[in-house]
Order: sequence, then structure tokens, then C-alpha cells
Amino acid sequence: MLKNVDEYVASWSLSFFAALFLSPYLFFADVPVLGRHFWLALIYTGISVSITNLLMMKALKNSDLSKVSPIVAFSPLFLLFLSPLILGEFPTTYGLIGVILIVVGSYLLNLKKMAIGYFYPLKSLFKEKGTRMMLIVAFLWAIGSTIDKIGVQNSSPFFWAMSTNLVSSMILLPIMLHQSSNSKVEIINNIWSLAPVGFFLAIASFFQMTAITLTKVVYVISIKRISVIMSVISGWIIFKEDGIKERLIASVIMVLGVIFILLG
Repeated sequence: MLKNVDEYVASWSLSFFAALFLSPYLFFADVPVLGRHFWLALIYTGISVSITNLLMMKALKNSDLSKVSPIVAFSPLFLLFLSPLILGEFPTTYGLIGVILIVVGSYLLNLKKMAIGYFYPLKSLFKEKGTRMMLIVAFLWAIGSTIDKIGVQNSSPFFWAMSTNLVSSMILLPIMLHQSSNSKVEIINNIWSLAPVGFFLAIASFFQMTAITLTKVVYVISIKRISVIMSVISGWIIFKEDGIKERLIASVIMVLGVIFILLG
């Protein structure tokens, strides 16, 4: 998709089409009773989703998929510290082991560059633009996941998923119109690639919001991060990206960390 549209059109489309595919819910179910924390959580999440959409699309457009996608595995790491503060959900010993594995995996993403210096792989997380952007995305997603639980508790999984994507699309619309001079043409010409991305996000959002009502947020997001391996393999098979061996090993180690967090 990003080969044919700019990151502003892609970011807006992601939220807009997700909200569009979730909107039929309103015809089949009543609007839930909204709790007193709903609107504050919605404002924060709408802004946060807008920022992460833009950063993620910029990172994917300018860097290898197999390199930037594993960085989102940092979300569970951040959640181990954020969940106790915001939700009162505390990690276990297994969780801490998982954190170490995630850090080790992230270090190994740039293992070949150790010849430059032993700490170069760690420094590259902050030096390289794409990975730096995804690290910010991972942190904001971690905060957003805890706020999601508050939002769902004050509404319902379906209504919250639809509302957050709708607000995000409203925030991103003027940004897209300002930054993208040819947005209308890009959307029309690429509707068959833009809409499916929103469709899959709609389904994923609903299942994620439902899942966080059933267990701890850190467990849900940890399982979600298993997608890292699929992204790395896709980057190799579809986009012919190199360095697949080191990135796949790193991704597997990071997912092992996720599994330890889940065991916690």
C-alpha cells in the first residue's frame, strides 16, 4: 500500500476504514451506558492512535518491514511497568524473565553490526530513524493499551473500538488534507488496498478489546506481539529483505520473552 500512497493517506485510511467497518454495530446494538472516564480516555486514545498511525506508516515506508516490526515487542516490556501504575496489574518472576528476553532479542536485531562496537546494536535502536519511530510507537501503544481497558470498562469492546478509530480519523483528516496534495486521487486509485487494511484492523481491534475484558492487558498485548515473526518472514518472502537470519533469531527470542510474560 505504501508504495502507492503517502503515509498521511495511509494513516487516515487505517482509522477511517476501521471505523467504517465497525459502524454497522450501531444498527444491531444499543449504545452502551458510558462511564464517567469514557470521554477522557477517548480523547487521549484518539490523539495517541493518530500519532502512532503516522509514526508507524513513516517507519514502514522508510525502513525494512523485518527490521522495524520486531520493535513493537517492546510494548509488553513497557506494560510491565505501566500496568501496575495505571491498572494495579503486577508482573511475576516469569514476566521479568520475559523482559530480559525481549531486550536481548532487540539487541540481536543488529547483531552483524557488533563489529563496529559491542554496544552499536543497542545504539542503533535510537540512531536509525525507522526503529526509533517504532520504539516510540511501542511505548505509546503500551500506554494506550492500559487506557483501552479503562475505555472498554466504561463502554463496551465494540463501541470503544469504533469510537477510537472514528476520533482518530477525524484528527488525521485535516493533517492529511494539509500534508498530502493529492490525497483524494490516491484514495480513489488505491481503495482496494486501503479498505482491506482497515477491515483487518477493525476485526483485530474488536478481538483485542474483548480480550482485555477477560484477562490482564500485558497478557493480551504479549500474545498480540507474536505477529512479529510473521512480519519478519513476510519482509523476507514478499519484499526480498536481507538479514533475515539474524532478524528471525532476534524475533524468536523476543517472542520467547512474550511467552514467559504469558506464563506469568
